[in-house]
Amino acid sequence: MTGWINGIGWVTAAGCNCGRKTEEQPLLPGTLEIPKRKQVFEKPDMRFGRLDEFSRIGLAAIAFCLRDAGEETWSEKRPIGIVAASRYGCLQTDIAYLQTMLPEHGKLASPNLFAYTLANSFLGEAALRFGLTGQTLVINQDDEKGLSAIHYALEELAWSEQQAILTGICDLNPPQELSPENEYPGSLFFLLGREPSSSLPSYGKLELTGGEIFFSGARVADFRSLVAKCLVVGV
Repeated sequence: MTGWINGIGWVTAAGCNCGRKTEEQPLLPGTLEIPKRKQVFEKPDMRFGRLDEFSRIGLAAIAFCLRDAGEETWSEKRPIGIVAASRYGCLQTDIAYLQTMLPEHGKLASPNLFAYTLANSFLGEAALRFGLTGQTLVINQDDEKGLSAIHYALEELAWSEQQAILTGICDLNPPQELSPENEYPGSLFFLLGREPSSSLPSYGKLELTGGEIFFSGARVADFRSLVAKCLVVGV
């Protein structure tokens, strides 16, 4: 099972960026700054302003990833899917929504927050904005290596007719009582294609063999090290 990394984009404690613009490791501990519309999209966008923070960082990272791959603009819908992994999901949005339900016996419950009390809400936003018609899902990130979404994405490429898969991670800063050591808050996505990009240099080839992931022939230790290897190749 193989796929080519044709784009990388992120919103992390290091800021917002695309893979072709820096060689610095973006997955860092620290406080995550939620991006404003002007940091992501040039034109005014009311929908982006209404998103909850979890959806906002997920959509922004996907936008930067597609931009990095030269695939942001489109005229016809594309069979591109999204596989995201998250440890905490939209927990903070759920908490914020429940807090609006407490006063007045629920009469003040926020309909806007309610719309984003599912971890996969931002996938629909991304599909609509970028013309994506592939399968989309969010899975629970429960492995220390952080590679579960990439495993699933490579399997999807092999077994489905999708031309590419956006895959990565998405997490806000967790509540303090839930935060273990070595947390890297933020969202980072790869665009995995069946073939290397025809318009821009690919970062390299991923292979899933015997339950292990290999990048350019070398075994991948974890998600963060894969990002580092891609950025060294992509500069």
